[in-house]
Amino acid sequence: MPIIKSAKKRVRVASKAAVRNSKTKRGLKESLKALHRAVTGGKKEVKKEQSKAQSSIDKAAKKNVIHKNKAARKQSQVAKAAKKAASVTKVADHK
Repeated sequence: MPIIKSAKKRVRVASKAAVRNSKTKRGLKESLKALHRAVTGGKKEVKKEQSKAQSSIDKAAKKNVIHKNKAARKQSQVAKAAKKAASVTKVADHK
């Protein structure tokens, strides 16, 4: 345990930040998993899940939980997956 007052405060601040960061990461992972389930399941709610996933990616990047380049890469992957899922459902609807 730290003895110095400022070090004690850093421990408190760091623990609060760790909780906040893990909550943000969990939300990000859950939204990406939900999008993946929607895409693979061929559900109609792909757009809604895409929006949620992009929002959670933006929030994580804004809070510096993930790097901005990783956020950009994930955004691209999400858009690509949603676009692919949309084209698959349109082809399936026409048959």
